[in-house]
Amino acid sequence: MESKVPLTVDGKKVEAQAGETILEAARAQGITIPTLCHYSRTTRVGACRVCVVEVEHSRSLVASCCMPVSPGMVISTNTPRVKAAQRLVVELLWASGDHNCLACEQNGACELQDLVYRLGIEKPRFAIDPPGYPIETSNTMLQRDLNKCILCGRCIRACNEIQVNEILDFSCRGSRAKVGPAFGADYIASDCVFCGECADACPVGAITFRQARFAGRPWEIQKVRTTCPYCGVGCQMDLNLHNGTIIKVTGNRAYGQPNGGSLCVKGRFGLDFVHHPDRLQTPLIRKGKGENLREATWEEAYGFIAAKLRAVKEQSGPDHIAGLASARCTNEENYLFQKFMRAVIGTNHVDHCARL
Repeated sequence: MESKVPLTVDGKKVEAQAGETILEAARAQGITIPTLCHYSRTTRVGACRVCVVEVEHSRSLVASCCMPVSPGMVISTNTPRVKAAQRLVVELLWASGDHNCLACEQNGACELQDLVYRLGIEKPRFAIDPPGYPIETSNTMLQRDLNKCILCGRCIRACNEIQVNEILDFSCRGSRAKVGPAFGADYIASDCVFCGECADACPVGAITFRQARFAGRPWEIQKVRTTCPYCGVGCQMDLNLHNGTIIKVTGNRAYGQPNGGSLCVKGRFGLDFVHHPDRLQTPLIRKGKGENLREATWEEAYGFIAAKLRAVKEQSGPDHIAGLASARCTNEENYLFQKFMRAVIGTNHVDHCARL
């Protein structure tokens, strides 16, 4: 059994698991400690210092996301000293970028915006001085605005440690520091596979989904969990709907398995076919030679298919019929399809497009 570590958090005696950080122990007790750079499943870096807390007998404030608990530790998360430090960090981040919430896609879902409101900051005490980087719109999937970047490194760790694509990293130093592919290249000129993990990890509006721009505010979006249709892995994802239209796709981390919230480029950006104007919404049949395709009911289409299959089977035998299944179907649907071909049609001529 794992050993328990006794400690005190905000005057409350609690127990934590050995090896847990102060942040993890506090959250397990329902105590909120704000964070920006902390990102689950990646390395703890303690870069933003928003999560600082007071620890008795410690000379300075400590980053709760990195500091492991120890027996008898006395922690305070809400003292004036802690709040003053958090306010200073948030004001510096606000002043160092172009955080114009009015036109930002993350308005209402921005972690920096939430902290500004929570800490009651009406205006930073420092002059706002955005770096003036050009907005990157060279691809159709992601938009990158480094003027909003807070250098938390979450996109870097998501790219390197979760997806292991190793495209992003820090470059330059001091006020010139920025995040991006090697040699300052934009995404389209790099080896990026456009999985979108960086946009999912970004706590602000520095990396956003281009197809979702001006399509709906976060509070207007309805999220529906579903299974990705592109292969048999069964990745769980959230369809972000506005007025019944899919505006973007995000990973579902709450459900966890099997993908842990990560998605590939097809799963995240390949669902534009759902609302494409060329998509067939009713069956089309052509009964005779030279006849144009015409719309039909599903019952008429199924009857037409069954009659054609029956005629071929009776005239030439079942082995003159073959079936090709689709990777966009679920494993259960593909199982039923091959069962239909073998048990109903009576042929083993069945294949799958993922094998070709």
